[in-house]
Amino acid sequence: MDPQEDRPILIIEDVENLLRLLELTLRFKGFKTETAVDGLDGLAKIETANPSLVITDIMMPRMDGYSLLQKIRASGKPHSNIPVVLLTATYVTPEDRDFALSLGATRFVTKPIDTEQFVQAIRQILAEKQGSPTEPMPPVEFYHKYKQRLESKLAEKNAHIARIHMLMPTLSSDQRTTYGHILASASTDRQNIINELAEVNQFLINQIDKDHSE
Repeated sequence: MDPQEDRPILIIEDVENLLRLLELTLRFKGFKTETAVDGLDGLAKIETANPSLVITDIMMPRMDGYSLLQKIRASGKPHSNIPVVLLTATYVTPEDRDFALSLGATRFVTKPIDTEQFVQAIRQILAEKQGSPTEPMPPVEFYHKYKQRLESKLAEKNAHIARIHMLMPTLSSDQRTTYGHILASASTDRQNIINELAEVNQFLINQIDKDHSE
């Protein structure tokens, strides 16, 4: 089967260098691709591009991979059973993986990515027949479990950032520059987690208010 005859693969990644690497790798292997830079952008592209497969990072601004996957599975639309591959360099614990699979992730892949193995996995997924639609997780259950994952990652990010701050005075000027970039990236990730956590907490507060009013 010629991959070019298939619908495009949608790649959702907010880190431009990785987005381009995945796009070029898949195109070189003969696949059509579409790209998006975050979950909201990706959700819109799913509607317009009708992809055969979604590859998405978990840690992204605006809407992360977990929320995107939940919205896809709960959409009730023809694409609700589309294969979704989750990529992450941050959510790497068994609990993270189990949560992703319980939401209906087809594969859970940790970074850094071995491109040859990755392409082989993509071919295998596309060759498999899709089973019955994945039953979406009830919203309240999703947000409670999602909150646990976010709180765990926030604690890890805070510890990571604290370690960098403690290390900085001991470094040479060149090392401080390198670690300054690492610190900036970690701080951005932490802010994304804080933003997601605020939205989750607001949903749960609204749900409690709704339950009390009924």
